[in-house]
Amino acid sequence: MTLPIDFADIQAAAQRLRPVAHRTPTLRSRTADERTGAKVFFKCENLQRIGAFKFRGAYNALARFSPAQREAGAVTFSSGNHAQAVALSARLLGMPATIIMPGDAPAMKIAATRGYGADIVLYDRRLEDREAIGRQLAHERGMTLIPPYDHADVMAGQGTAALELIEDVAAMGEGPLDALLVCVGGGGLISGCAVAARHLTPGCRVIGVEPQAGNDVQQSLALGRIVNIALPDTIADGAQTLHAGELTFAVMRECVDEVLTVSDAQLVATMRFFGERMKLVVEPTGCLAAAALLEGVTRLAGRRVGVIVSGGNIDLARYGELLSHPPA
Repeated sequence: MTLPIDFADIQAAAQRLRPVAHRTPTLRSRTADERTGAKVFFKCENLQRIGAFKFRGAYNALARFSPAQREAGAVTFSSGNHAQAVALSARLLGMPATIIMPGDAPAMKIAATRGYGADIVLYDRRLEDREAIGRQLAHERGMTLIPPYDHADVMAGQGTAALELIEDVAAMGEGPLDALLVCVGGGGLISGCAVAARHLTPGCRVIGVEPQAGNDVQQSLALGRIVNIALPDTIADGAQTLHAGELTFAVMRECVDEVLTVSDAQLVATMRFFGERMKLVVEPTGCLAAAALLEGVTRLAGRRVGVIVSGGNIDLARYGELLSHPPA
């Protein structure tokens, strides 16, 4: 089966990103190792530009625009992190950007996106179709639509996070990863990471993690077709997707071994672990992969385990509220 991206696409994305993206640290935690019995390697994309891995895919996609596309600019839809990523990437590349965001997106994400100079169009995610709005604006304004995950250049860019993680583990003198845990929303991150892992560490088990309230990918893989769900009621706002993408689902069917789910309470417990033990601010969505390991949803004792910590964008008031009054 021919997949939408291959390892060469991820290598090319790494070259484009090298001058502009942060090479985020891969960190260890003695507490995490003791709790899980594994050797755990956290790839800290909460320390990436705009505070999330999304910068990788957005910049890689926009950097490939033709001169005509750059003049017209990019349009996208996003709850926040991809919005900021496209806005910053457009600014760095000298092009206009229009971002379609839900009116209930975290205030800091809306403010940050506007701060990068993007034009913001707000919509009601419970009543309106963001993809339809995006297609309409792209047609009216002659802009290029760059969706948050279902785009080959976006997927390839996201895969550079796993490429760096695997390189970092090797540089530490460790053997190849036995498992790689990645959060799942629409599937862009795990698609790119799975392709990288399959090429560099063929024996590595790739495990996706979704919110319990929004397990559309888990259902889709079980049924062999894309399942649509209602808007998930979860604190993991970056994973409130209604369905996987056509391109990402094709990769996940081929390259992802398993998809697990975690509860909102487990996400908050993992937020607390990162804050107390590793001094890291991680948003709920960014905790999905780590929560599956730290909360015992999957047991990987004796294994070398990579964990993608996908982002850290959360209002500090909301962060304090969740840690003080976790979900039941």
